[in-house]
Amino acid sequence: MASTDLKLDEPGSLPRPGPIGRIVRLGFGLLCLSQIYWLIQLHDNLIGADGHIRSVFWNGMAIGLFLISYVVNIGFSRTWKKWPAFISVGIFLAIAAYGYLTAGTPETHLLARSIWFWELYLFSHLGIAFILAAIIRTPGCEMRAFHDLYSRITGVPTKEHYCPVGPLQPIDQWEARRSCN
Repeated sequence: MASTDLKLDEPGSLPRPGPIGRIVRLGFGLLCLSQIYWLIQLHDNLIGADGHIRSVFWNGMAIGLFLISYVVNIGFSRTWKKWPAFISVGIFLAIAAYGYLTAGTPETHLLARSIWFWELYLFSHLGIAFILAAIIRTPGCEMRAFHDLYSRITGVPTKEHYCPVGPLQPIDQWEARRSCN
């Protein structure tokens, strides 16, 4: 598994994505925004007729728990390792325990709403970062797109981060090698 450690590289040390890398980033951004669409569509209907939190939220949570540490660490330049995921799980477990003690079930509207807000933030941040990275050709990880945009606007250089998970780094490296030939 890729490390969530923050390993920032000097500005200009990573290749900017080519057309394929940009299309992949755009595709991931649209995928994240489609999750936001479903979250918004279901915001008044978080719990199904069977009394359980809808599966779309559990599916998003499984992916989100894997990604949250990368989003926080790389996106906010933090070195908190897996703590964002651990804290998220701890909060959700505490809310579930409270629901179980007060309502007899962990799957309460409070838990569903908490998961909903958490996923809304996570997939909005990711989706916008992917799309911005595709538009401005942010090198490396899409979570540095906001930093890259800031650098372009202010002229203040910001450090870069390779993409620790997924296909972006290999695609960018392949495209950089092809352009050098």
